[in-house]
Amino acid sequence: MKEKKIPIKLEDVEAKIVYHAYAGFDLNTLLVSFVEKRKVLSTLDGFRKVAFVANTYTPLSLSESTMKNYKAFQRKFPLTLGIKPSDISFMSTGVNMDNSAIFEDSYREFKVCCIATAGAKDNALRTGVDKANYLERDGKFIAALGTINLILLTNVSLSDGAMARAIITATEAKTAALQDLNVRSTSAPQHQATGTGTDNMIVVSGKSSAKPLQITSGHVKIGELIGFLTKKAVAEALKKHDG
Repeated sequence: MKEKKIPIKLEDVEAKIVYHAYAGFDLNTLLVSFVEKRKVLSTLDGFRKVAFVANTYTPLSLSESTMKNYKAFQRKFPLTLGIKPSDISFMSTGVNMDNSAIFEDSYREFKVCCIATAGAKDNALRTGVDKANYLERDGKFIAALGTINLILLTNVSLSDGAMARAIITATEAKTAALQDLNVRSTSAPQHQATGTGTDNMIVVSGKSSAKPLQITSGHVKIGELIGFLTKKAVAEALKKHDG
């Protein structure tokens, strides 16, 4: 497998893009690994403790198959990377990982990194306004094009509540990026988009020995970092993929 290292300043964290195959398709995966297992919160599979998090590019022809039984894909896919499914939390998207956007910043001892991929041409929507097109039955869906996926990393420990609140902070920042770029709903262009119908996020807590932070809203510095970096990363990722 061909690999391309991605420089990240966070201690005990490594990132790379792996170019590999799955079920006869050429994929590439942005794989983040940790020296010790980290507590993560994923919008796909909840709270877990894992050694890896990832975002993987799946071409549309493969997505049409995996979306019919995504649980099976979650079990089988990690094995192509030599990783046990229990050791990884990952997301998938129709966006190539070479179009990822990575931003890092710090304030005193707090460090945050946001890794984003974003495509919004084909399924952008305004939540609370646009009607849904898909219905879940036994974990099966029809595949959709485009997705905004985020991996949020920090060096400091976060409480469960702070990890959940980080999702709100990052989501608000993602929507702000869409507003600044005037991204419109695909089905109703008169409405400004707030996201896509397939967006996902993984929040990774740090391993600092200090008492876990309880708040990650925009009123505190860690939340400010999350918001600013997410907004920058989403905007850059949209420009890379959608032009």
